[in-house]
Amino acid sequence: MSEILVAAIEPAAKVLGLSSLFVGVFVVGIIGNAAEHSTAIFATLRNRMDLALSIALGSSVQVALFVAPVLVLASLVLGPAPMDISIRPGLTLCVVLSVLIAAPVAGDGESNWLKGVALLAVYLIFALAFLAVPAGE
Repeated sequence: MSEILVAAIEPAAKVLGLSSLFVGVFVVGIIGNAAEHSTAIFATLRNRMDLALSIALGSSVQVALFVAPVLVLASLVLGPAPMDISIRPGLTLCVVLSVLIAAPVAGDGESNWLKGVALLAVYLIFALAFLAVPAGE
């Protein structure tokens, strides 16, 4: 399924002039976690914010602490060339800012529409910043 997804996204991204960074961070991130996103939305609609938050944040932690290192180790055995985790300073800054923004929102155990709008605004700002990266990079 991932090969089909990549085969469908690459030509569309090229036509739209999207960088591989934007596609990898936003498009694949949204499509790849669609099941988790829908589960979190349904939990929110049932007023189960604790469950919705743990689904949303747990997914990110799982990718950062498990999936990425396993892929790097698997590339040593399976891949044509070893893969490394090389994160550019701008991406590191985005991760640090995301943690600094999400921690207070998730920490008090309460939510309201203003917090949701603020988080969506931050997501939009990051998306616009990543969209500004030239397609050649």
